[in-house]
Amino acid sequence: MQPHQGFLRDAPLFPPRASEMARDIDTLFFTTLGVTVFFSTIITVLLFYFMIRYRRRYAGQIGQDFTGNSTLLETAWIVVPLIISLGFFAWGARIYFAAARPPADAAQYYVVGKQWMWKIEHPSGKREINELHVPRGQAVKLKMTSEDVIHSFYIPAMRVKTDVVPGKYTTLWFNADTLGTYHLFCSQYCGAEHSHMVGRVIVMDPMEYELWIAGTDTGAPGVPSGEELFASKACNTCHRPDTTARAPMLWGLFGKTVQLADGQTAVADEAYIRESIVNPAAKVVTGYQPIMPTYRGQLSEDEIIQLIRYVQSMRGPPAGGDVPVPASAPMPAASAPMPGPGAPMIAVSAPMPGPSAPLPKSGRPPRRLK
Repeated sequence: MQPHQGFLRDAPLFPPRASEMARDIDTLFFTTLGVTVFFSTIITVLLFYFMIRYRRRYAGQIGQDFTGNSTLLETAWIVVPLIISLGFFAWGARIYFAAARPPADAAQYYVVGKQWMWKIEHPSGKREINELHVPRGQAVKLKMTSEDVIHSFYIPAMRVKTDVVPGKYTTLWFNADTLGTYHLFCSQYCGAEHSHMVGRVIVMDPMEYELWIAGTDTGAPGVPSGEELFASKACNTCHRPDTTARAPMLWGLFGKTVQLADGQTAVADEAYIRESIVNPAAKVVTGYQPIMPTYRGQLSEDEIIQLIRYVQSMRGPPAGGDVPVPASAPMPAASAPMPGPGAPMIAVSAPMPGPSAPLPKSGRPPRRLK
């Protein structure tokens, strides 16, 4: 059953309402408008009444001084508007804070704005352009950035709008509760084709959405996965889960507090990871040197998002405690000097097996070199 769309559902100046947040915002808007019209009408009627009632009736008429007590009247016209204004402020603040704080169970989508299109990635990795399919009744959080200029992601039916800024992430969320197709606009002038930067938001039944995710090809261009980028960009030569690591271990990092070399701390969220990729010297972790090169200009925003999602998926070190290194990836330089002529060679590539290490296939323990 579809929620009630209100008494102005067909009015051209008022778009349809497709979320609970939209109804809260509309209720506040129309209540504020009604109260404003009510008091404006009273003031206008009294203004004309006093103009007629106390007009000058002949040329020599002089007005009389008011000698009564006006304290009650003055108090009323100060206190009553103050109470009404504070009430609207508290009401609006409650809606604002609700709109600014996505629920913990919200499904996170990534949005990249680019002249003149919206590129959207679902939690499952499915991608689409200028269309956003969402299930009804599921809170949706959009983590957004831009590849070029400032855009603004605007869905009138949800009553949500947030600027999309290059070099940072902004967040918007909504919970659609009405099936249908709704407009998606860029509400910030972004160049010659700004008016063509439009799209659609399709709200689907949850079962239909799952079928759509599983079977529909959207035609959006593919992007290498985060794991592939992590290997092809040689990230795994330094970010390793063993003692040879020259950079912080990333497994289990996402969402944790990081101690920085300058004594400050930072939360390892999407913004922190993005900054560490494009400007690694901005926040250096305690105990490590700023040796990481910048990948600014080498990775698109879509590829950065894939790396962020890969780091977010790292819940624990991989089995075996090592990360496969591609053949084309440069290996980290050894920290110990190479032995001179005639010096005995020693193995330094791996530690000796401990008491709990598995035995070789022959079943005999390894021999020690004398």
